[in-house]
Order: sequence, then structure tokens, then C-alpha cells
Amino acid sequence: MSKSPGHRKWPEHEVQEEHLGQRMQVRANGQIVANSDDVIKVEEDEHPARYYFPRADVRMNSLERSETTTECPFKGKARYFSLIVGDKKLGDAAWSYEEPYEEHLALKDRLAFHDDKMTEIEIGPGT
Repeated sequence: MSKSPGHRKWPEHEVQEEHLGQRMQVRANGQIVANSDDVIKVEEDEHPARYYFPRADVRMNSLERSETTTECPFKGKARYFSLIVGDKKLGDAAWSYEEPYEEHLALKDRLAFHDDKMTEIEIGPGT
């Protein structure tokens, strides 16, 4: 692991992590694909809040790794997954930082979902 180039270059940029301590769920097309009480909420300047679920609490058999990757100067390289629910495939619906920078090690191997870009995905309190 290495230090984030983003935090060194832009020290005023905020990326805050918070363990929520409450059950959260991800639903896609009416099906629960993630359900956990170990969720990290990430609030980052100029971005919507994101919720990172541990892989153990995600239906990984509903995910298929895609070829897409992106680079965040604060968190690291993100690898993307398509979500398959029923007969529907939602491309690049989730991502994971498998080798995050030191400042965000808590996100390692967790998954976040694009609820803001896909109307089929809802994230909210679980029951």
C-alpha cells in the first residue's frame, strides 16, 4: 500500500469515512443483493455519498467482473462489476478498491453501488 497522491496534492479535499452502525440494504429490481450492518459511508467533496458493503454481505454470485477500471487519486484503482438480477444485466453497477491507498484501507474489498446512475438500484435502511 502507498500514500494517496491526491491527499498530498490537494490536502483540503475531504474524503470522510464513517461506520454507520445500522443495517443497510441494496435492492436491484426488487431483489436484495447486499444486506449488512457493517457499512462504511463515504462522503467526498463534489460527489454523492457512497455506501461500501463487505463482500461477505453481498450476493457475489449476482456480480460479474467487467473490464472497466478507474483511478481515484484519493482512494486508488477501482475495479467494476456488472450486476445480474433476473434477466437484467446492469453494466458497471458496482465497484471495489482491492488495493486502496493507505488513507482508505477500510474500503479494501468492499463494494459500492451506483444508485445515483441506475434507477433499478436502491440503497437504504434494512429491516
